[in-house]
Amino acid sequence: MTAATDRSQRWNRLLELLAESGRLTVEEAAAILAVSPATIRRDFTSLADQQLATRTHGGIVATSVAYDLPARYRGNGDEPKQRVAEYAAALVNPSEVVGLNGGTTTTAVARALAGRPDLPTSADNPMTIVTNALNIAGELVLRPHLRTICIGGQARRESYELHGPLAERAMAQLHLDTLILGVNAITATRGAQGRHLDESGINAEMVRRADRVIVVATAEKLETTALARICPIEDIDILVIDTAADPEAVDAIREAGVRVDLV
Repeated sequence: MTAATDRSQRWNRLLELLAESGRLTVEEAAAILAVSPATIRRDFTSLADQQLATRTHGGIVATSVAYDLPARYRGNGDEPKQRVAEYAAALVNPSEVVGLNGGTTTTAVARALAGRPDLPTSADNPMTIVTNALNIAGELVLRPHLRTICIGGQARRESYELHGPLAERAMAQLHLDTLILGVNAITATRGAQGRHLDESGINAEMVRRADRVIVVATAEKLETTALARICPIEDIDILVIDTAADPEAVDAIREAGVRVDLV
């Protein structure tokens, strides 16, 4: 485990504790996490710098901002999905332009990206997030170390995703270094798939604008198909999926030329 990964996991645990109690002292956190008070003080300062908490004398309290602490910080959540999200977020270089479509897995990726301690803090070279998901944009816009671009379009209330001609025209003017793509299904023969035609259309445009496509999925996405194809399997560079994935399906995707990382 790298120092950056260890620090990120420690921050996640601190935010979980903060969501439960509303406040933490240095001594409490150091005892629970079994690290030094000096380490906790640095962590508290970093969380405050990112507006995830408010620093107090001897501790931190939950920040009153325009959004609640993310759901992942209010409980254990979906462990396989969280592993996938944190792994995928670590594949991104800190100064990249990163695309994210909507969905629970990509939302978890967005939060993992925002919590990375190695992101540049300079306004001249921030990580840039491009998304068609209103909920992701709404969370990330408050992070001062990120630049957030939300493309326009018609909103679908079930997924918070923007789609339609406006979204596709906006996306056609942009370039993505990496797209992190959530899907409803993925197979070697049918590629990445989505349930809804309009959302799959804008997701396909995001694929076309990306130098690298990372699909994030949990094991059940290999066991189903969906209505609309987002892209063929050869357009995908990396699939990040949890270890419960069917080995035969994984082998077939690898044989199609996709790197599959099991986490």
